[in-house]
Amino acid sequence: MSAGPGSGELRVLLRAVTGKDASMSVRLLERAGIEALPCTGPRHLLQQIAGGAGALMVAEEALGEPGFEQVIVALRSQPAWSDLPAIVLARPGADSPAIARAMSELANITVLERPVRVAALVSVVRSALAARKRQYQLRAMLDGLREADLRKTEFLATLAHELRNPLAPLRNGLAILNRQEVERTRAMELYGMMERQVGHMVRLIDDLLEVSRITRGKLQLRLEPVDVVQVLRDAADVSRPLVEENGLELVLDLPQEPWPAMGDKVRLVQVFSNLLNNAARYSVRQGRIEVEMKREDGTGRVSIRDGGIGIAPADLPRIFDMFVQVSDASRAPRAGLGIGLTLVRTLVDLHQGEVSAHSEGLGHGSTFTVRLPLLPATEPVGPAPAQTPAVSGQQVLVVDDNRDAADSLASLLEMLGCTPQTAYSGAEALRLAVTTKPAIAILDIGMPDMDGCELARRIRSLPGTAGIYLVALTGWGQEPDRARVSAAGFDQHLLKPVAVEDLVRTLSAAVPAPQR
Repeated sequence: MSAGPGSGELRVLLRAVTGKDASMSVRLLERAGIEALPCTGPRHLLQQIAGGAGALMVAEEALGEPGFEQVIVALRSQPAWSDLPAIVLARPGADSPAIARAMSELANITVLERPVRVAALVSVVRSALAARKRQYQLRAMLDGLREADLRKTEFLATLAHELRNPLAPLRNGLAILNRQEVERTRAMELYGMMERQVGHMVRLIDDLLEVSRITRGKLQLRLEPVDVVQVLRDAADVSRPLVEENGLELVLDLPQEPWPAMGDKVRLVQVFSNLLNNAARYSVRQGRIEVEMKREDGTGRVSIRDGGIGIAPADLPRIFDMFVQVSDASRAPRAGLGIGLTLVRTLVDLHQGEVSAHSEGLGHGSTFTVRLPLLPATEPVGPAPAQTPAVSGQQVLVVDDNRDAADSLASLLEMLGCTPQTAYSGAEALRLAVTTKPAIAILDIGMPDMDGCELARRIRSLPGTAGIYLVALTGWGQEPDRARVSAAGFDQHLLKPVAVEDLVRTLSAAVPAPQR
């Protein structure tokens, strides 16, 4: 992508009447700090225009030279962003036919009658060059938009591919379970497979939401002392299914003592699991992924090496850019969306750390290195374990206009020991809330007759239902959505599809702690 004017792109191309006039004009412009190049004829002008120019300065007599018509054609055939300024130094008197023709065929032309005052000539040339600089800025902007559009197009194609990948085994598993009697062992294998594929889709969608928060500067950390060694173990557990699926050996060279650092454990696990997943995707089968941890003057260095497809030298500077998939990476199995490394860099930066990539080239594997500042070794790490209250026996109202979603969630709540009721509209939910007064209500937001926020406000406005613990369960998770949900009076905001652990944790928060 062009970042702006390159070497020689702001020079003035001169076509004077005589060599003496050309030399004098060059000296005059150079004293004003303007680069100028005398041209010997129309062909020379055409060659130099092709190499880049800031403006043309042409004597009227040159307009009638054989071949100058080709210069006019070249100026009329410029790209959409370009309108090369032309300055014609005219003879005294009435306009000649040559000048009249040039003015009719060229939009960006200025005619100065000779003799011209030096200050006036320099002023006109500087104005022309300033306008040309703006054209180069437009060129850079258009190049950037084209590149961004290409990246987004590739990203959407990759997103469709990545979402279809887990959908295929999900549909296959459902077809098997629907069409034949399956023994329990085989059924559990199918359920496990479907759970993994749903988890894969959830991670893709979560990454998209993270990117949105990054671009809007809304990503925040929950900082506390954490053990980086344990973070690496947890990240390895997250990535191990993909590592094993690809027939790889994961080798962890971790210290025995803890490495305390101030960080967000969830985000740091995300950093290292993304890097491990990246290594697993682009490694050859039966290969190795090696994780090494070293201390360096108060800093922890974590290196993740693989023997995979490697990175071309030209691609290394942009490996962490959004939507970038380099080399032949986009054609690798489960290549991802091209946003994982952008998340890694952003999260490491927020932890006051550094991340870098190294490769000897295609076919020679890659090494990603993360450096994080460490705390003194005596610092305690990790939060105190929390006691989770029981949720059994709680009466829960489930509200969703999608009957499958409502009924399946109610069945899950029943398995957890709750007593669920279902409603498929806001009006029905409000009636049940008034008559049965459940302890907890889990509301969908995007319902047609009365959305979840309006329903929550109505529940809060009634004395008999104002104390119900309200949980929003929705696919809308952006910051404005969360603000709208909070303003409506909800106690919790969960995203679909909700993990069982998150559901239990939310229900537990609604249960009063036992008195001691």
